[in-house]
Amino acid sequence: MLSGEKILVTGPAGRIAQPLARTLAADNEVWGIARFNEAGSRERIESFGITTRQIDYSTGEFGDLPTDFTYLLHIAADFSESDYDRALRVNAEGTGLLLEHCRTAKAALVMSTVTTYKPHADPWHAFTEDDPLGDAMAPPAHTYSISKIAEEAVARYCARSFGLRTVIARMCAAYGEMGGLPKWHLDAVASGQPVTTRSDPMPYSPIHDDDIAAQLEALLDRASTPAFITNWGGDEPVSVQQWTQYFAELLGVEASVDVQPIPGASVGSVADHTRRQSITGPCTVDWRDGYRRMAQQYYPDRVRPPAAGADAAVAS
Repeated sequence: MLSGEKILVTGPAGRIAQPLARTLAADNEVWGIARFNEAGSRERIESFGITTRQIDYSTGEFGDLPTDFTYLLHIAADFSESDYDRALRVNAEGTGLLLEHCRTAKAALVMSTVTTYKPHADPWHAFTEDDPLGDAMAPPAHTYSISKIAEEAVARYCARSFGLRTVIARMCAAYGEMGGLPKWHLDAVASGQPVTTRSDPMPYSPIHDDDIAAQLEALLDRASTPAFITNWGGDEPVSVQQWTQYFAELLGVEASVDVQPIPGASVGSVADHTRRQSITGPCTVDWRDGYRRMAQQYYPDRVRPPAAGADAAVAS
């Protein structure tokens, strides 16, 4: 892990950024900026030893926020459901203003998303970084794909214009102690409700917070001008149907998946991990182990002890 650095993290109270910022704060001077609209969120982040500022970076007004950060981790994003103007202002324009403010940093990581890829007819198609981009038409944030593509374009410009070494990381289905997409499905299974998705199968490339933290330094080392682009997901694709069955096994209940197709929307979100793995090495948290840990965290009295060979059978 990084140590002795001065790091700015955007959206530090968010699902991905919070555990990462907290981990980094142990050995670095970490700052976090956000609007902190949720009651108690700023105090929670400061309790980790993180210095905060209440800033909406899309305005370009940074107040007394320093400019001498050695690394920028831009993880915050706007998830407007249908307001494209706002999504572009925050995700694209805001990214440019932020990178300009931190233009003297050693490197910047700009978090993008695997949903920037144009939908493919094969659910198990593993998107490579050179695949066509397009609108994934994925709810509930219909603006997300388009605005993140715009964000990538702005980040690429900034890397060249400012000479700022940049890595654009297209994040997949991140999960961990603060939840994520698999956690929503775990809650549905635990409450006896069907898990809703839009395809059968509906595969993803889940990655645990531990691997995100462990791989960060290597990705920052690979940052470059022009910007370097890589997928950031787990090594093993797994479908919603597979992990729903696994959650059911863990809790000892029956579970079902309700498929509600969305015409034109992506039917798979698998990311080819070849490029990322060549930089970071393989992931260390198998999805079954990570999902079991998450289930034990949220439902400690309901998770059944592992049976010999049970996890392997679920994956088949």
